[in-house]
Amino acid sequence: MYKILANTIFLGKDIHFLPECHSTNDRALELVKNRQAIEGSIIVTAHQTKGKGQRGNVWYSRKDENLTFSMVLRPKFLDISEQFFLNMMISNAIQEALSEYLPELKVKWPNDLLVPDEGKLCGILIENVVSQEGWDYAVVGIGINVNQTEELMPTGTSMKAITGFNFDLEELFKLIITQIEQGYIRLKKSGPEKTLNQYHQHLFGFQQWRNFETGGEAFEGKILGVSLDGKLKVEFRDGDETLFDLKELRFLM
Repeated sequence: MYKILANTIFLGKDIHFLPECHSTNDRALELVKNRQAIEGSIIVTAHQTKGKGQRGNVWYSRKDENLTFSMVLRPKFLDISEQFFLNMMISNAIQEALSEYLPELKVKWPNDLLVPDEGKLCGILIENVVSQEGWDYAVVGIGINVNQTEELMPTGTSMKAITGFNFDLEELFKLIITQIEQGYIRLKKSGPEKTLNQYHQHLFGFQQWRNFETGGEAFEGKILGVSLDGKLKVEFRDGDETLFDLKELRFLM
């Protein structure tokens, strides 16, 4: 399972499959530290027992039912201040890969994918290794609920829960990795503008009035877009606009 990919240039040419592990991101970071990883190395597991999410959350995944993997990248063509473009590119690629099966799939700032009125389908966690020379490595952890229909998080869903179909995990993995590599190469060659525009096209709540919470207070706002450093630009009802950082804003669904 999860053999070296034949239809990619560099992603998936070095695949480490683990029947079970605590966290594929932790394992990838360990390989980077020990100089056992190259750009394009992928760590994938059938059962991740302590998957990590943003803000210390846990990504729970049942054995052999979902996709949980981490990729090692070296995005040295980006400045460390532009790291959110990598997040946007990954989100765009997954949305493109899965939209054939889930046409309503949206990117939810800052690092999730969801189907409106159904729930969260995918989480992304990027952990960076920085040296004196700048951005050295990025370890991109991805968790996608595919065939799991029981014991999902209260706000979670899965591809099978929505469509009623079972999916071939390895074929889905190949599709997603291929799409990510293409997006990565485009970002490197064409710069970030197209990535940002595409991200806005898929962005959940873009140009819509929705309910949010910040500092314990609820308010209604309209998402105007994402800044170059990854902050969410929101307009208030009185016309004022504010940029919110990753931990400053919560969606009230």
